Amino acid sequence: MKEERLKTQKPESSLSWQTYGHLTDPQVRQAVSVQSELIWLSQSFLRNEGFVQLLPTIISPITDPLNNEVDEASINCYDNRYRLTQSMIFHKQLSLNAYEKIFIVSPNIRLERPFKASTGVHLFEFTQIDLEVRNGSREDIMDLIEHLTVYIACGLKESALNGRIDISSEMSIPTIPFEKVSYRQAEDRFGRGFEVQLSREIKNPVWLTDVPVTKREFYDRLKDGTSVLDDMDLILPQGHGEVLSGGRREHEYDRIIRRIEMKGVSQDSLRWYLDLAREGLIPPSSGCGFGVERLTKYFCGIDDIAQTRLFPKVPGTLCL
Repeated sequence: MKEERLKTQKPESSLSWQTYGHLTDPQVRQAVSVQSELIWLSQSFLRNEGFVQLLPTIISPITDPLNNEVDEASINCYDNRYRLTQSMIFHKQLSLNAYEKIFIVSPNIRLERPFKASTGVHLFEFTQIDLEVRNGSREDIMDLIEHLTVYIACGLKESALNGRIDISSEMSIPTIPFEKVSYRQAEDRFGRGFEVQLSREIKNPVWLTDVPVTKREFYDRLKDGTSVLDDMDLILPQGHGEVLSGGRREHEYDRIIRRIEMKGVSQDSLRWYLDLAREGLIPPSSGCGFGVERLTKYFCGIDDIAQTRLFPKVPGTLCL
């Protein structure tokens, strides 16, 4: 009866009807069930590897400034200005004073431009599994993520066999190690904006490495004597694109200041972080964050990332 009343009282264009239709969409329900399993598998794997799970930071005076253009999201709280978390990069680094290995299932708010709605891979509210390792190298993180990806895929296959979830019949177990392609190699082969073509061509996840310093944030460590970073992205096959960014971090005060000046980032907005860096209290580390919705999209073989959440936040759109 409730369903019939909603159908008769609300036009199909209304937010309530759109939400109800989304909630009862079989593809959405399947994806969210897969996502629940994916998060549980990730947590199990990382705990077995000695990681401590932290609770997410939702608001803070500091957050990731990001290299790409997004609108600022902030609130006034007790006469102070707090930013909504765009990523927990600085909190991850600082938390390594307490633990050697940490991870967070971390909500992020990034107010993307409305045209990003058409990409099928952008939401303005999404979740990352963020992790960081004290004294870890980029290669340590890459090896960890390769084994985590295979662990998730095998776990999803087993859950499907046990009838807990449905997954795409085309989903395969990735083979490791993943191929490594430098940014320059990819650009030479496919030209500018190479990610889409690279993703469509590959059959297995691929690491994109050594991104030019101008393309990323100041906290990614610059390789000495070069203009590239000791970082990486993970590119998924079948056109699903980038799912992860990370690498080795800058942690020395003088290097951080030089990179901030190079990027033109406000030092005042990062004063608490910089004070700790000046005192040598930011440990050397490497880490990454991967998008839960994007990885769900890949494992489910879904074209639109909005189908991976019950209440998706699509750029430029009023969403419940």
